[in-house]
Amino acid sequence: MVIDVGHQWGGDLDVSPSGDLAVATGSPAVTQRVLRRLLTNPKTYIWNLSYGAGLPGFIGTTAANGQIEAVVRSQIMREPAIARSPAPTVSVSDLKAPGTGAFEVSILYTEDPSGQQNLVSIPITG
Repeated sequence: MVIDVGHQWGGDLDVSPSGDLAVATGSPAVTQRVLRRLLTNPKTYIWNLSYGAGLPGFIGTTAANGQIEAVVRSQIMREPAIARSPAPTVSVSDLKAPGTGAFEVSILYTEDPSGQQNLVSIPITG
């Protein structure tokens, strides 16, 4: 079993009540891994150059929602903690006028092996 240090994307490391580094387990750890994978730019994780969806890189582009959805789906299925069945549901919706590059990605997934269902929504705006 891999142990993750508690860390929410864009913030500091989490600290436990005793002052040590907090450990992320269960659903929070899976959510943390999903966010890290989707927000990491491709080819920047030197130990695995195919890791990362690079969602922030779509800000301001004219990428179609279907293209963004395909990238998210391909990356989310590489995450070992995500169950293959039922398959995750991915939807992309525009937050502003279509084609402005401001969107929200929502993913409904089931954790493996617990069977816990989670919904993660990530607003991507410039």
